[in-house]
Amino acid sequence: MSENQYLLEMLDIEKQFPGVKALDHAKLQLRAGTVHALMGENGAGKSTLMKCLFGIYTRDGGTVSMNGKPVAFSSPRDALDNGVAMVHQELNQVLRRSVMENVWLGRFPTNKLGIVDSKKMYDETREVFEKLEIDVDPKQIIGELSVSKRQMVEIAKAVSYNARILVLDEPTSSLTEDEVEHLFRIMNRLTAEGVGIIYISHKMDEILRISNDVTIMRDGQWIATKPASELTKAEIIRLMVGREMTNQFPPKNNRIGDVLLDVQELTGMYEPTCHNVSFQLHRGEVLGVAGLVGSRRTELLNTLFGYFTKGSGNVVMSGKKIDNSTTDEARKNGFALITEERRATGIFGENTILFNSIIANVDAYGKPLLNSKKMDKDTDWVIESIRVKTPSKKTHIKSLSGGNQQKVIIGRWLLTQPDVLLLDEPTRGIDVGAKYEIYQLILNLAEQGKGVMMVSSEMPELLGICDRILVMSNGRVAGIVERGKDFGDIPGEQETIMALAAKYV
Repeated sequence: MSENQYLLEMLDIEKQFPGVKALDHAKLQLRAGTVHALMGENGAGKSTLMKCLFGIYTRDGGTVSMNGKPVAFSSPRDALDNGVAMVHQELNQVLRRSVMENVWLGRFPTNKLGIVDSKKMYDETREVFEKLEIDVDPKQIIGELSVSKRQMVEIAKAVSYNARILVLDEPTSSLTEDEVEHLFRIMNRLTAEGVGIIYISHKMDEILRISNDVTIMRDGQWIATKPASELTKAEIIRLMVGREMTNQFPPKNNRIGDVLLDVQELTGMYEPTCHNVSFQLHRGEVLGVAGLVGSRRTELLNTLFGYFTKGSGNVVMSGKKIDNSTTDEARKNGFALITEERRATGIFGENTILFNSIIANVDAYGKPLLNSKKMDKDTDWVIESIRVKTPSKKTHIKSLSGGNQQKVIIGRWLLTQPDVLLLDEPTRGIDVGAKYEIYQLILNLAEQGKGVMMVSSEMPELLGICDRILVMSNGRVAGIVERGKDFGDIPGEQETIMALAAKYV
């Protein structure tokens, strides 16, 4: 083939941050009309490499070329204007504005007088949505949509630029199975038109199904690029982590104790919410929460934590009725909540690891003057015990990988010594190695007699570490699947859960 065989070629890319070399002679070569998967553990450098392409970061070394011609984008707008679009894992949308305003933000269509042409904006948004078979009202406020629909809007926005290179960073992390199939149809249509897609994901079944080529990175370096047809899950994991991983989940040694939490007919005050939800959570138990998008799993956790207002029902903890009317009350009652959207409701991106570690436990550090030695000690504990990869405790959390950000958030809440830990998609967008470490943290807490509730959209995850699975359907409890002798090993368990999830739809 000619020297211009690649639509995109990134060679010997280097990027240095204070105290860490994020990219060390990394490379990626994308062919037109193909899906090129980019894989690696959290912190491997995948997102950093893409940010160097997209003009968010300035690379310290190496070359980037499109169709054989050198390029260096000074900003994301520069990249978009030159045919490169990127859908980020963490959505960054103006939640109080309409869907169509978010799609055309920074490039609103105008009439001859220079005034924004709302009708044209609506019509062009409808045209893009119809092409992609996306059923969303362009005039709806985007903050009112589910995370999965907001994700599809962001993909449509990227497509609207008529980009020749499309980067998708964990695009299916919040999508249902039907929505994933919809996304794959969109991708097939785009590659048939010659678009090159860079697909970042930790879901190996997806990678092996849709990719043409796979590049694997580790510690900021290029490790291998191979045709997807020549790879297996075991080989991908070995290349990613540099070692064999025989077990996806840690061994379970937790023992189920007395009832810790007794929830009786809990109903939220405002729709959409949960309705007449009753269940018990035992000490030492990991209780999974399953359900389809729209099943109100997140609403249940938010109501238990006092983030959403309770309408009726009772919550009894260790035999005593409690009222988590506010998140502060919930925290004082021994609850902790790790939210689904890290960037929007989890991290304080412009602040340090130290700040993000101690903020939920700030009352423990003295008033009116804070005990800096104790704060340093607790932050060191978070970094060391949960193995957070960071140059120092003074590093801004936004510069860490998603998995390391999640570890800091978990460490933050562990410092409050909670009795009940509520986890909403705790391993979303996290690689197989970091997932294992988070599973181990969860099971360690259960072994200490804590009660853990975990919402997850990944069935193998629920079957792998949970003791029981509470299945939600349209805000109601459809059933509870008990852990049996073959729990998680037979298709029948998954079929039962999926049937319950559709019970009230």
